[in-house]
Amino acid sequence: MSTQTPDTLEWTDIDRRAVDTARVLAADAVQQVGNGHPGTAMSLAPAAYTLFQKVMRHDPADPEWTGRDRFVLSPGHTSLTLYTQLYLAGYELGLDDLKAFRTHGSKTPGHPEYGHTAGVETTTGPLGQGAANAVGMAMAARYERGLFDPEAPAGESPFDHVIWAIVSDGDLQEGVSGEASSLAGHQKLGNLVFLYDDNHISIEGDTATAFSEDVLKRYEAYGWHTQRIEPAENGDVDVHALYAALTAARAETGRPSIIAMRTIIAWPAPNAQNTEAAHGSALGADEVAATKRVLGFDPEKTFEVADEVLAHTRRALDRGAEAHAAWDKQLAGWRSGEPERARLFDRVVAGQLPEGWEESLPVFEEGGSVATRAASGKVLQALGPVLPELWGGSADLAGSNNTTIDTSSSFLPEGNPLPEASPYGRTVHFGIREFSMAAEMNGVALHGNTRIYGGTFLTFSDYMRNAVRMSALMQLPVTYVWTHDSIGLGEDGPTHQPVEHLAALRAIPGLNVVRPADANETAAAWAEILKRHATHPAPHGLALTRQGVPTYAPNPDAAKGGYVLRESSTETPEVIIVATGSEVQLAVAARELLEAEGTGTRVVSMPSVEWFEEQPRAYRESVLPPAVRARVAVEAGIGLTWYRYVGDAGRIVSLEHFGASADAKTLFAEYGFTPENVAAAARESLAATRG
Repeated sequence: MSTQTPDTLEWTDIDRRAVDTARVLAADAVQQVGNGHPGTAMSLAPAAYTLFQKVMRHDPADPEWTGRDRFVLSPGHTSLTLYTQLYLAGYELGLDDLKAFRTHGSKTPGHPEYGHTAGVETTTGPLGQGAANAVGMAMAARYERGLFDPEAPAGESPFDHVIWAIVSDGDLQEGVSGEASSLAGHQKLGNLVFLYDDNHISIEGDTATAFSEDVLKRYEAYGWHTQRIEPAENGDVDVHALYAALTAARAETGRPSIIAMRTIIAWPAPNAQNTEAAHGSALGADEVAATKRVLGFDPEKTFEVADEVLAHTRRALDRGAEAHAAWDKQLAGWRSGEPERARLFDRVVAGQLPEGWEESLPVFEEGGSVATRAASGKVLQALGPVLPELWGGSADLAGSNNTTIDTSSSFLPEGNPLPEASPYGRTVHFGIREFSMAAEMNGVALHGNTRIYGGTFLTFSDYMRNAVRMSALMQLPVTYVWTHDSIGLGEDGPTHQPVEHLAALRAIPGLNVVRPADANETAAAWAEILKRHATHPAPHGLALTRQGVPTYAPNPDAAKGGYVLRESSTETPEVIIVATGSEVQLAVAARELLEAEGTGTRVVSMPSVEWFEEQPRAYRESVLPPAVRARVAVEAGIGLTWYRYVGDAGRIVSLEHFGASADAKTLFAEYGFTPENVAAAARESLAATRG
């Protein structure tokens, strides 16, 4: 169901006054706090107003409405572009909130923050990622339609909507936007529109310092529909040309669209317009006053909003209610015709899992040898038939990451030559684009109503890191499948062997890193991640082995992040060995050596430090009794994580340097990852407690 708007734009003096009100509000807000980015908010005011008041389908009274269009402000530094429109349209944002811009505890932080301000669809600021978020949202919208209403004619489903994004010169210089835009063109995401603010200004001045390519030719090569609009004679945005371009972009459903819109930053400030100073600094009291005179506002007044302007813009509430009611009626018709899909929709929206879903989880036979990446793949294939909302793929490493949930169903547009291609397929081919994959996954999660995962090698999490950080910042339930998690990957050598990555990822607040010891821990990890999707939303990173590891009996305590895998022969253990992943087998073997010497040894498997730290203190101390000071931690990476667990008498068997090109067995022996060395570390720790 696409938004219906008139063929021509109705634009009155009160619309012009509303746009100018947004401009002076932006100038006043930055001037009051003394810092911020006024210029772009001033020049973009006509475009943002046109979107929010004339084009987009949204309901300010219900910012989470499933049927809404999505809006992404990728240049998050111009947050006032969004805040002023949310205020004018009637979202839960008042004039006092604009006055509190960039102050502690306000609803108007320096960059828009998802979950903090109603109407903000994503946290933006790190340039380029908002553009990639929008691509992910467009992908999610298509997959959602495939879940619930695949047979409906184009434009006639309650699940049809448009993703609108404002992008800047800075966004389009960042490589992540190019990765995402390439994929969007390949995927023919006709529900995606970029409005490119071509203002020629960045912090260092004119963008000619660093940026001279023909952006529209680049996007044409990506497979996008392209348009350019020129300013009006006075230098301001030509709103009629803009409206026509936006209408044409929405009508183009076979390709994503980009509209290049030439603007003059800080227009119409007499002295600040078209200067880099207007990008990131307050205009100054004299310039704000001069701008108000140009626009016909009282220079002595601040945060001036005429009653008739607010009454006019708040009609967005009426339009939103009308569109929402029409959508509700359409959804009711869909429900009556699709009762089974309606039940699926209700379950997914509620964040619930189907009854009995855990019965589908595989149980792996104790004593075998299975790589945890292979176990993860078997879990995904087992869950596929019972969780249709679960989908994902890999950055061109599906065969290595074991991320193919359905070999006969690739998420690809109509016309793609692959025989398994389907616009609503479950297996996503992100391409060799790790950074944008992560940012797109964030967009999928933000869109809602599906569950997304994506894979690559653990060492390439570095490429993705800022998007992973944004996952954690927004508390998004995305799942990263990072395989080849140590020197155990072998001959590919140090470029591919992660060393510092586990510790570095654990340093991101809110990211749960899970490194299972075996196949059954892997299944337990997936189950716990799925359970947490709605109740404890957070990103998870699974770190999985390339090589086979021994399979132990399932233990429900694995979901607690740390548990006793092998108990000491003595009532109170003399030494505790803590390990993760492929090194757990070394701890188990070292325990046998120590027990043979008469040393009571407990082995703790700790797949997730973050999950373990969530547990009650009593449980944590039952696993790691404070009185037992002789401790060893074993992990084939830097030891940074483990100092707080081993204490002053403890020892860490870790890897504090890069690896080498050799087989896994050789490398583990060379670098001291052997049962004998772990047992020796335990003896040293015991001696330290007695000394």
